[in-house]
Amino acid sequence: MKTVFNIVLGLCVIALIYICYNSIMGPINFENAQKTREDAVIERLVAIRKAQQEYKTVHRGRYADKFDVLIDFVKTQKLPFVRKEGELTDKQLEDGMTEKRAMEIITRANKTGRYDEVKRWGLENFKRDTMWVAMIDTIYPKGFNADSMRFVPYGNGAEFELIVRNDTTKSGAAVCLYEVKTPYEVYLNGLDKQEIINLKDLDNQTGRYSGLMIGSIDMPNNGAGNWE
Repeated sequence: MKTVFNIVLGLCVIALIYICYNSIMGPINFENAQKTREDAVIERLVAIRKAQQEYKTVHRGRYADKFDVLIDFVKTQKLPFVRKEGELTDKQLEDGMTEKRAMEIITRANKTGRYDEVKRWGLENFKRDTMWVAMIDTIYPKGFNADSMRFVPYGNGAEFELIVRNDTTKSGAAVCLYEVKTPYEVYLNGLDKQEIINLKDLDNQTGRYSGLMIGSIDMPNNGAGNWE
C-alpha cells in the first residue's frame, strides 16, 4: 500500500512539475515563435512597400491594386541609373556651374563638335551616363523571388490582403492610398490559441490592428508599418 502511495505521489509531483514548466515556458516559446514568424512577415511587407513606392513614381502617384500587376511591374520595370565620372570643383560651383548646366554644355559640344566652352569650364573629364537597369536587381537582394510577394510566410499558401484607394477629390486632387495586411490567425496558425486571443484582446484595448500591416486607406502614412 505504501509503495502504491509513493508511486501516486511521485506521479503527482511529476505532473505538477510539468504544469509549472509549461506555465513558464509556454509564453516564452510562443513569444520566440511569434518573433520568428513576424520577422519573416515584416520582411515580405517591406518588399511589397518598395514595389508600391516605385510603382507610384512611374504611374503618377497611383498604386497597384492587384498583386499580379505589382509582381509583373517588379519583374519587367527598369529604373534609371546614372554612372558618374568626375565632380565639379568648389571653384566651378562658386562660378555658378551645376551638373545640369555642365551636361548641357557637353551635350551641345558633342552635337556641334566645338569644345571651347567645355575646355573653358574644365569639363573634359566630367561625364554623366544614364543606364537603365532591371528594378528587381536594383532594390532587392540577389535571388529575390517576386512571385513570393503575395504569400504570407507561415500562412500555408494564404495571401496578403491588398486594398487600394485611387480617388480624386471634388477639387481634382488625387487621393491615392493603399494598405497590405494579414491577421494573427494566418501567420501564427498552429501556435497557442489562448496566447493569440490575449494578443487580440490587447489590440482591441489599444485600437491596433490585430496582425501586421503597412499603409492605410484611411489616412496617408507613406506605407508605414504598424510595428514601426
